[in-house]
Amino acid sequence: MPSQNIAATNTANAATGVAIDHGGKRVLLKWHRLRREMKDPLFSGEVLAAGLKLGASMEIDLRATRDGSFAVLHDRTLDRETNGSGPVSAYTGDDIRGLLYTEPARDGTVRHVLTAEDLAELLGPAQQDALLQFDMKDDFASVGEGALDRLEGLFADRDKHLVVSGDDTELTLAITDRLPAAKRGLEPSFRLMDLHRAGRKSEVGGQLTRELSGPIRPYIVYLNWKLLLDAYADGIDLVRICHDHGARVDAWTFTLADPDGGFSDDEWRKLERLLELGIDQITTDEAVATERAYLLRMGG
Repeated sequence: MPSQNIAATNTANAATGVAIDHGGKRVLLKWHRLRREMKDPLFSGEVLAAGLKLGASMEIDLRATRDGSFAVLHDRTLDRETNGSGPVSAYTGDDIRGLLYTEPARDGTVRHVLTAEDLAELLGPAQQDALLQFDMKDDFASVGEGALDRLEGLFADRDKHLVVSGDDTELTLAITDRLPAAKRGLEPSFRLMDLHRAGRKSEVGGQLTRELSGPIRPYIVYLNWKLLLDAYADGIDLVRICHDHGARVDAWTFTLADPDGGFSDDEWRKLERLLELGIDQITTDEAVATERAYLLRMGG
């Protein structure tokens, strides 16, 4: 093997899955639901700890409990993700901590469900650049002031590491009012995709502009990567619109079909186009494989 190929392979094998460098721009690789690789179980505390040390960008889902705590879970009910059953909101934080995730750790050991208290403890020694997105799955009415008080108490001195997003604008604003160093995220993809699919393509850019000018005033906007490419093919540059409003763009969820094999030619063409559009972050379930494959394609 030529020495330059060996060097490229060695560089790729050292991939951490934190970011790729595209033309001098650092594009973050966000770990979707705390998965650095598909082999990781969802919402792994071990992965979170590693990412905080590396300065990675990561995402979790949060559900409110009965007593104002939060569980690191996606679903409204416990049945699919844990060994419990029924609504998350029927349980206390202590109840939740006694439950196990359905998926064991990579070594086969059981994992207790994470709560907001666990996150606060792990965030203590976080590397300065580390970011953790709280994707809030409930609305303000379901959460209540007591839960906001608890979040403020837990994360008041750790909020610089947080990005808060969710479907309920009132809740996002309420949390970031309590945690002013936390950044705000906006997810308009489904509304934009509905317009695009309905043939109302001329309205897509205007809808995004209105949302960017709304009360969230996001630090980052989460946009489906296929929507970004389809809209651009129709002459609508959603990335530019976001950048013109001072917001960064996350393209979700771009995950390699064959992590060990690297990019297919089609995947590579699509990623190149996204990078040319100027995206700032890629949400993926295969961050390490994505960085490795990128380095190999670029020759290390």
